[in-house]
Amino acid sequence: MQDKTLLALTFIRQVVLSLPDVYEQICFDTPAFYVNKHIFARLKEDEENLVVHTIEREKWMDKDPKTFFITDHYLKYKYMLVNLDRVEPEDLKQLLLTAWETRANKTTLKKLTLN
Repeated sequence: MQDKTLLALTFIRQVVLSLPDVYEQICFDTPAFYVNKHIFARLKEDEENLVVHTIEREKWMDKDPKTFFITDHYLKYKYMLVNLDRVEPEDLKQLLLTAWETRANKTTLKKLTLN
């Protein structure tokens, strides 16, 4: 794994592992992040892109199609690819938090508001 990938994973872990009910597990031989047994982000096998759950992918892809994009595989899914070399940290953080929020159940969401 390349140094830049390790840096990106460190950042991702700092953002998501402090959220309620999040755990990391291997999926397709890469690190993936789950909440309530639902995957919301994972490192793509190329180690250059992150697969992230989103209901706003058109907004992101319109903003910067070189950073936020999909392949034919993701056409029917609520996922988008994020180029880890190009993404701004604040955008990545926002995407991860929103992905967690849309995949978490009501009980988990309440845990965040109680902290």
